[in-house]
Amino acid sequence: MVLDHLLETAFRVSGLSGTLTVTMAGGRRFRAGDGDGPEAAIRFADAAAERELLLDPELKFGELFTDGRLILEVGSLPELLAVLLGRNHGEPSLRQVRALATLRRLGRRIAGRNTLLRARRNVERHYDLDDRLYALFLDADRLYSCAYYATPGMSLEEAQTAKMRHIAAKLLAGPGQRVLDIGCGWGALGLYLAEVAGCASVRGITLSAEQHRVAQARAAERDLSGRVRFALEDYRTLQGSFDRIVSVGMFEHVGPAHYDAFFRTARDHLAEDGVMLLHTIGRTGVPWPTNPWITRYIFPGGHLPTLSEMMPAIERAGLMLADVEVLRLHYAETLSAWRARFLAHREKAAALYDERFCRMWEWYLASAEAAFRYEDAVVFQLQLTRRNDVVPLTRDYVAEAEARLRRAEEEVARGEVEPVRVAG
Repeated sequence: MVLDHLLETAFRVSGLSGTLTVTMAGGRRFRAGDGDGPEAAIRFADAAAERELLLDPELKFGELFTDGRLILEVGSLPELLAVLLGRNHGEPSLRQVRALATLRRLGRRIAGRNTLLRARRNVERHYDLDDRLYALFLDADRLYSCAYYATPGMSLEEAQTAKMRHIAAKLLAGPGQRVLDIGCGWGALGLYLAEVAGCASVRGITLSAEQHRVAQARAAERDLSGRVRFALEDYRTLQGSFDRIVSVGMFEHVGPAHYDAFFRTARDHLAEDGVMLLHTIGRTGVPWPTNPWITRYIFPGGHLPTLSEMMPAIERAGLMLADVEVLRLHYAETLSAWRARFLAHREKAAALYDERFCRMWEWYLASAEAAFRYEDAVVFQLQLTRRNDVVPLTRDYVAEAEARLRRAEEEVARGEVEPVRVAG
């Protein structure tokens, strides 16, 4: 009974938004929350699960759900997380969460070196899963990063194309340029920069063998292998000079201990009049360890940077911040679309893996969406240069370039593949 009361107190002091009904393993039931919002009900399958959640809620909530020891009886996962985090705003209310975060931050400093071997193994654990899994919930281009909902009502496909268009516009991408794509994924952006923006050559690098295989095949299918090349390569072993450098959804895997190396490498390989665009998940609050469940089960070695963590390394590398945009809630909408598609094909995912994997993936997609809706997770787009006269003086060029790129997309779709100049 002592454990029951401790857990009830923990829920009551958490500032829940809505109503949460909790049924303990022994049958005792209580309610917590302000009653103003969604309703959810959970049940513990065993007393040990109650103790584990109380000791380490950040890790154990997802773990217990994945293992089937915390059962959601009323409401959906997004509704449960809205109750738990709706008033959070990135600030953990439980004392043990703050204490454990301090210990995890210390552990990251001691053992957080992201060596070449560790980086490759971390990528393999997530991105080299069965290729058919990603086909279940991503768009046809396999863009596995935040979409850009430029106008209300966009589909996922439209928003992902808008993201590539937005990035290409900020890069001032166009004919004659040599482009480096660090963390190229399945190749969609690299192909877009060559085919739509008309860049002369694109080199995409990844540590995922599966992504590399698919990207190469896609370049060959579009007869772009001569201009778009993909390689299994770490950014730290790069050679050559590039007019444009882009990195989307990769920086989260670099780790704070390697920020200096990353930005120095970028500067060393960026032409003197070049432009770089870094698109990364980050945090608007204070530096904080990434959720331990995410780093254990989904993205090992991952870390979401704050501007205060990135900017000193950018400055030390000799790069200039030409522009910064904060995409708020765009990733929440992206994850919501992914989760809906995953649930629509859940049986296929279970056939590829098993029921536990499906619960793990549901928690991943739902909890990540909640982090962008209720906590301090955002997406930063940093535009970097080596000189202060490379980018136009106002942002008008972005909309103008997007309009030209949209026309170029239509021409490519019609088979009129002559590249349109989009650089100012």
